[in-house]
Amino acid sequence: MDSLNTTTTRDLPVDDLVARAQRELERLGYSISWRRVYHATWRQFIAFAEDNGGTDQAYSDDLGARFVEASRLAPDEDLDKGEHWRPHVVYGIKVLGDCNRHGRVEPFHTDMLRVALRPSMKTVLREYQRYSRDRRHLQPRALAERTRDAARLLHFLDSRKVERLQELQPADLTAFIESQSHLKRNTLSKLVSGVRVFLKFLAEAGTLRQDLSKALPTVRVPAGGSIPSVWDGEALVKVLQAVDRRSPRGKRDYAMLLLACRLGLRAGDIRALTLDEIDWDSATVNLTQAKTGVPLQLPFSEEVGEALIDYLRSGRPTSDHREVFLGVNAPFQPFGENNHLHHILIHWRRVAGIKSNRRKRSGFHSLRHTLATQLLREETPIHLISEILGHTKTASTFIYAKADTEMLRGAALNTEETPDVE
Repeated sequence: MDSLNTTTTRDLPVDDLVARAQRELERLGYSISWRRVYHATWRQFIAFAEDNGGTDQAYSDDLGARFVEASRLAPDEDLDKGEHWRPHVVYGIKVLGDCNRHGRVEPFHTDMLRVALRPSMKTVLREYQRYSRDRRHLQPRALAERTRDAARLLHFLDSRKVERLQELQPADLTAFIESQSHLKRNTLSKLVSGVRVFLKFLAEAGTLRQDLSKALPTVRVPAGGSIPSVWDGEALVKVLQAVDRRSPRGKRDYAMLLLACRLGLRAGDIRALTLDEIDWDSATVNLTQAKTGVPLQLPFSEEVGEALIDYLRSGRPTSDHREVFLGVNAPFQPFGENNHLHHILIHWRRVAGIKSNRRKRSGFHSLRHTLATQLLREETPIHLISEILGHTKTASTFIYAKADTEMLRGAALNTEETPDVE
């Protein structure tokens, strides 16, 4: 564990720092594809450093910030060939900064169970994962998030030479939160919440003599603090019209896009939708939401039904898999759990000639946001929108009203008319 220490690597030349960071990513088990992304980013950074004082100069946050500013994508700018690294430039420089300050890289894009930890800590992490899966019945995505949060704390403690969790002190937790100060408030709040659950598990299991979860600060996030990204109506029509519905890929993608923008399904539920969850007699989709575990039944229109039938009859490859949507190339597998389908929307947006706005998210979830906003503009009752979106609390739906100033004024519920709404 000698590579995990608190000795700073400040004053290392840029070349040496990059080499150290590359070794850290490999040690942490980052995939080859992610290491290539970081390598491409750092190769460009080295070239930038050569033009601004030479690579024998010590790394500085100022040098990193100037590189980020010079490399950042403009709001309406599309990537050119060979620029796949530019969307990741901020985190690429953050990794170098962490390595420069602390001599370590905090794991992020990796399988947390493969992170180099002391055997005793890795055993605890596996026990926590089993507990979360078998006792708390967490869905795969939530399970991965909880495991990641616990592993980030354990990795930090390892770097502070905390060899046994029984030695954990409130000061260690304070230092951990301070080390995460670069995170956005919402992200930090979720991390603190996840670590708090892990600490309660350690106390219940007898690993800790006392429950240290109360030693963690509460990170408050203003309710409705973020505004969902929504599509302009004309732009969305152009994207749908741009889909080549003559090809197997186009048939598949068109059906998936309609499920998102007409039914408001999440990407994870579209990805995991099975043939058994489509009731053709009643023209409904019947599924259990991956995020909430709550059953959801939604009627689909003739437009959606025709798109599904077209794909199933003429686009979907013959397969024993029960998932509706499969890859278009052999071996025709379902989409992986971590596939957010973002590439599908990016592809057809570009075919339609619509430039991306870097200030707005434009993934599948934005189609869900757009549907909610459209329904609000049509004065659909808020509790009905909650049912369509599968929200367990009506309050979750109010955030969509912020995407439209006029609807913000009219979204308030009349409690006398809707006494059953929470």
